Amino acid sequence: MLKLTYTQSSFYLECLTLSPEEWVAQRVILGLRVGQSLSIQPSTASFLLPADLPGLEVLKAKVKREHTGIITLCACDAEYMEVTLQGSWLLDNSKDAVGVFFATMSNHTEFFLHKLWQEAETWVRCR
Repeated sequence: MLKLTYTQSSFYLECLTLSPEEWVAQRVILGLRVGQSLSIQPSTASFLLPADLPGLEVLKAKVKREHTGIITLCACDAEYMEVTLQGSWLLDNSKDAVGVFFATMSNHTEFFLHKLWQEAETWVRCR
């Protein structure tokens, strides 16, 4: 399972070994203990990867081959590729709409996408 946590200026991508059901159950239990109401909404989330990132062509081929519709790729401009994931938002019911996005796909694809994101973080800093 991939978990995306968005912040004011960035986001963090994690690759978790828990199933979505296990992870949601843990979050609901935590919410109950601290008195926080939660909701889950199917949705999408997107992030950018540098268009010249090594390995991006492999991701494109994988997305085309798997035909799952969970991941879509779209060229934003000459510098960035937008990665859009189908999944769900786990939201607290505050006015700030604070939440975490999660999506599932094959383990191999999750690990590969996480690795690409990590490489992109380094790639952007080294340019």
